[in-house]
Order: sequence, then structure tokens, then C-alpha cells
Amino acid sequence: MKLHLLRYFAVLAEELHFGRAAERLSITQPPLSSGIKALEAELGVKLFERTSKHVALTPAGHAYLAEVRVVLDRVARAGETARAVAEGLRGRLDIGFTGSMVYRDMPRIVRAFGERAPGIEVHLCEMSSSEQIEALLHRQLHAGFANVSAVPPRLRQLPLAADHFVCCLPDDHPLARARAVPLPALAQESFVMFARDVAPANHDNVIALFHRAGIHPHTRHAARQWLTVVSLVALRMGVALVPASLAQAAVQGVRFVPIAGLRHPTVGVLAWHEEADVPALRVFLACAAGAERTSFLQSAP
Repeated sequence: MKLHLLRYFAVLAEELHFGRAAERLSITQPPLSSGIKALEAELGVKLFERTSKHVALTPAGHAYLAEVRVVLDRVARAGETARAVAEGLRGRLDIGFTGSMVYRDMPRIVRAFGERAPGIEVHLCEMSSSEQIEALLHRQLHAGFANVSAVPPRLRQLPLAADHFVCCLPDDHPLARARAVPLPALAQESFVMFARDVAPANHDNVIALFHRAGIHPHTRHAARQWLTVVSLVALRMGVALVPASLAQAAVQGVRFVPIAGLRHPTVGVLAWHEEADVPALRVFLACAAGAERTSFLQSAP
């Protein structure tokens, strides 16, 4: 059955006049009349009682109209849904993130996206940086907030707003109340380090800081998440260098102290596959780029 015949029927049923119905449909009366006859022939029932002065629905026509309106409404909604998805305003995005990104730009970007495209469901999945990279390469995520400085071929990236390393010390440490801590002052300390197999960039960034200060750190514990690193410091199991943004976690028992004479940036990007062609992702990336631009302007001297 052709959809346009259902529209012919619905309009004629509302107007009960061939001339007015044809005008609404932007057609002439002959194709409207032949279309209604074809529909009745296909159904094997009479939908209208017609005279030279009168058009009325039959009982079968009344029953059929109720069903046709449901069909036409669903078709209209299907079209709206298709257009919304094509414009990036409906659908679902699967976004990876590391735990520390909760304290960086991720929430602000996700909120901005939610305001711009409320019809898109964002599914957040906490994963290590290496797990995200693997998932992105296999197209199992749309995008990911990862602690890396560079992504492999076939992925693209948007750098996140700058964060930097600080000393994380137990709150009763002799240097916990200092305005800044020179790294050489920690040379004899035991350190809680980020596990290198989870995010090599995080680990190597910290090691680079120590090497620049001439320190060969004694690693006592290794953790797979930054918040675990901070929690171990709170339990007095060592000291650590961590992103300053983790102070927002408000973990009890620790102090975050700047590194004297040093403001070393931490790594972090929003990554996605270069071949991803999802309208919703394009909107998400536009929101992320706008949020990063705003963050840059706010942080500029």
C-alpha cells in the first residue's frame, strides 16, 4: 500500500470535500478521486459515501481513519527521529574516561553537550588510558578522555585544559605546610607511583620530573588510578606527585603542595577515531572545542 494514498484518505476524511482536500494536498481532484478508489479497491471496502453534494465516511471509513492516523503519526515521528539523528541531536554516545578526568574538563564538556543535545544519551565508561586507546582503535568507543600526550595513527585528539603536578603529602608530613616543596627535599622519601602498564605517559611524566631534579625515587607502591595514589598517601604509605586537579576530590589526610620553581603540565586529551562519522560525535567534539577555548581564555594572564 502506498503511503500517499493514506494521506489522501486522511485529508479527505477531515475535509469531506474533494475540492478542499485536493487543495490541501496541492493536487487536482482527479488524482485524489482515483487514489481513493484505488485504496478502496485494495482494501475491498467502501470508505466514503459519495453523492454530487455530499461526502461522508462509512462505518468502515471511521474505523480505518483511527488506524491511519496512528500510522501517519508514526511515520512523521520516524522522519523527525531520522533528521534529529542526522543532525546529531538524537542517539547515543559511548565515552571512555579515566578516574582523574572527573576532576578535569570532562564534566564541563559533558554538561555543555547535554544542554546542546538533550536527546542524545551519553554513556560514560571508566577505563584506563591504554584500554581506551585499544577500544577507540577497534571502534568500540566513540571518544575517550585519556591521560596520554599523543595518540597512535588513525586516532585524532583534542588537548585538554592544562593541569600540572604538585606534591601530595600526608597532612602530618614536615613539609605539608610549606608554601612550596623543592623536589630534592623528597629524595629520601618512599613514593607511591602510578603503574606504568596502565598509563605509561602518567608514569613517565613523573619520572621525568625526578630525573630533572637528580632524584632516583624509591618506589614503595604502585597504583592503577590517581585517586588510589592519593589514598595511599593519606594512609602514610609514601608521598607522590599528582595532578593538582585531584585536590577537588577532598581526600582527607593529605596536603597538595606546589613544587618549588616548577609548573610541569600533566597530559590529557579527548581522543576519537579519525574515520568516525557520527553526527552526535561531531556535536560532542564541537562542545569540547568550545569548552577548551573558554578554559584557555579564563586561564590566560
